Amino acid sequence: MVLSTGASAKYLGIPGEKENIGHGVSTCATCDGFFFRGKKIIVVGGGDSAMEEAHFLTKFTSEVRVVNRREVLRASKIMQDRACNNSRITWSLNKTPLEVVAGSNGVNGLKVRNNTTGEEEIIETDGIFVTIGHTPNTKFLNGQLELDEVGYLIVKPGTSETSIPGVFACGDVKDNKYRQAITAVGSGAMAAIDVEKFLEHNENH
Repeated sequence: MVLSTGASAKYLGIPGEKENIGHGVSTCATCDGFFFRGKKIIVVGGGDSAMEEAHFLTKFTSEVRVVNRREVLRASKIMQDRACNNSRITWSLNKTPLEVVAGSNGVNGLKVRNNTTGEEEIIETDGIFVTIGHTPNTKFLNGQLELDEVGYLIVKPGTSETSIPGVFACGDVKDNKYRQAITAVGSGAMAAIDVEKFLEHNENH
């Protein structure tokens, strides 16, 4: 058996967000960044993924603004330094996203609240990238396989083997770092080879 149930992007859960997915709201800079060439965009989040995506998006956009609900970022120091040293990234920290504002042509703003003053404002933008993490689709396993602290399947290093012989995993359900189609395809090929070897071995026993 090969498990390839993937991981679901976490959303903010604010008005206007889900309705505008594909119309200015995205969870993948490498997938959609090109469509915002020359535009102003917002990256929501404060972790390593947010810093990485903000840095990546400066290759295409005219302005990248990071919005984070805390004053302090969760990202590692090296990732924070990289983003802070990028002159094309601006910052709106300690601000909580309240609503995605959109018109007939899609997203045109993000309403936020200053957590210190309570003041609300709308930050103009052409696109919003939500980068607050992913949730692996492993709940249905009910603890039958070994998972990491977040819920990703743990595989034997260099293989697709899970904690139960004959059960393999590939793609985003066991990948908490890259989460790209090409890496998922590669791990799928690994799983196919591992399954073939497993079946050949067990046919002789």
